[in-house]
Amino acid sequence: MDIDYRLAFEYAPIGMVLSRDRMIMDCNRHVCEMFGTTREALLGQSFLLLYPSADEFERIGARITNIMGRHGSYADDRIMKRVDGRFKGEVFWCHVTGRALDPEQPLGAGIWTFEDLSSRRPVKAELTAREREVAAHLLEGQTSKEIGKSLAISYRTVEIYRARLMRKYKASTTADLVHKLTVG
Repeated sequence: MDIDYRLAFEYAPIGMVLSRDRMIMDCNRHVCEMFGTTREALLGQSFLLLYPSADEFERIGARITNIMGRHGSYADDRIMKRVDGRFKGEVFWCHVTGRALDPEQPLGAGIWTFEDLSSRRPVKAELTAREREVAAHLLEGQTSKEIGKSLAISYRTVEIYRARLMRKYKASTTADLVHKLTVG
């Protein structure tokens, strides 16, 4: 039996993007539905369009380059932004996984998957870009020192952001914060 790979890509139950140099070269319908836009509106666009801020786009890009350069793949949970439609500008948690087609060029040609986590992990508070990054690392179970190293900031700065998150989410402990970030 022959498999139509284009059809499999188009109807995959997860969002998929083919990229080159952080530009969207192709995407499936699930990505369009998730980000509230059309394929035509995404093709040829920078992934920057899907990020809440240019700062996050740059910082995550640097992290991707470092990790993907060593391992050939990258995955994280992050907050992304819907592009168009009635939810334009809405932010949501998204699990993102990517693989470089050539490990020597981590941001060259690659394939990325996107899973909308909003039904399990709603964004309940207005967060700054850095708070979103710290929250994402907390959800991975990282300590303040590990987060600081990953984000190239001191662990004391991470503690400040963690305290802000705890206030915003009215959490009494880090475990409580992680729970509230997870379930909303």
